[in-house]
Amino acid sequence: MAALKTDLGTAKRVVVKIGSALLVDPDAGGLKLDWLKSLAADVAAMKTRGQDVVLVSSGSIALGREVLGLPRAALALEQSQAAAAVGQIRLARAYEEVLEPHGITTGQVLVTLEDSADRRRYLNSRATLEQLLSLGVVPIVNENDTVATDEIRYGDNDRLAAQVAVTVGADLLVLLSDIDGLYTASPALDPSATRFDVVEKITPEIEAMAGDAGTGLSKGGMKTKLLAAKTATGAGCAMMIGLGTKPHALSALEAGAAHTLFVAEGDPQAARKRWIASMKPQGRIVLDAGAAKALAGGKSLLPAGVRAVSGEFGRGEPVEICDAAGLVLGHGLARYTGQEARAIMGHQSDEIEAILGYIGRAALIHRDDMALTV
Repeated sequence: MAALKTDLGTAKRVVVKIGSALLVDPDAGGLKLDWLKSLAADVAAMKTRGQDVVLVSSGSIALGREVLGLPRAALALEQSQAAAAVGQIRLARAYEEVLEPHGITTGQVLVTLEDSADRRRYLNSRATLEQLLSLGVVPIVNENDTVATDEIRYGDNDRLAAQVAVTVGADLLVLLSDIDGLYTASPALDPSATRFDVVEKITPEIEAMAGDAGTGLSKGGMKTKLLAAKTATGAGCAMMIGLGTKPHALSALEAGAAHTLFVAEGDPQAARKRWIASMKPQGRIVLDAGAAKALAGGKSLLPAGVRAVSGEFGRGEPVEICDAAGLVLGHGLARYTGQEARAIMGHQSDEIEAILGYIGRAALIHRDDMALTV
């Protein structure tokens, strides 16, 4: 299992998904505090190595329902949202209390499906997570169950974790589960089932092997994990399914514990650039020579270097980037609307607030949101 040790030990940015069944005692209804402390120690070891870590954690509804005395059977939407509101506070506090002794600051980020489907919200979420990670924070991400309804929710944190991994450009997504990987059949039903150590490509045959086994606390089965794997690997992020029921699950995986590794298709940055380049531009931004040179050197596009803006595009929408001679340099996702871009073009970033009336982002297009062709 040397490949696993290398991946988990050296990945620059790792997203770890923790399910309710691992975190919450189904009998007592409270947190498995010793397990959570062991996870915190593993995360601290990763941070010491210089790795960025994002935790996608279930558990708010499971915790809240116990506090409110709600039944463990299926809850009505309003009951789930009330339980989440109560449980989210306890969940965030628990992570803070176990990570703080290691000198790690935590931050809570609550999202819905709309936050990744809408480009503007997606960019805002990405910018927030990037800023938190740059400050050394470990973000604790969960679906915002207090407001999410069926049409705007993920419904399971496997796919949410995959989307978070794509959003932050993670190298590796780890799904801690009650099973140590993907099997040819459910091991509980078929003793002859064998585990896949590595999955190079998710074929229809592999998808057919996934069952819907899950606990009473968890909504995710193997099918949702394969959907997560398709999202993550397609964006250049490798994914692991590993056993999370025992203490120090992450350090055990790094040391070579059984798992299934889904191989990434390329790397996160290349996949993101392809995605941006594939979108139809909604406008055009023309640069001066200095800005064109700065972009070629890996810099972001600042308003000061913009000579002209055309098109009525919104925040987060794709635009064409050209030099003064009309040569297309590439494409990017604008952080301002077309109208706002025209207002601030040619101005320094510290003038944006005076022009627009609010403190904006320094870059018109960030370098990470750009796919250059020359």
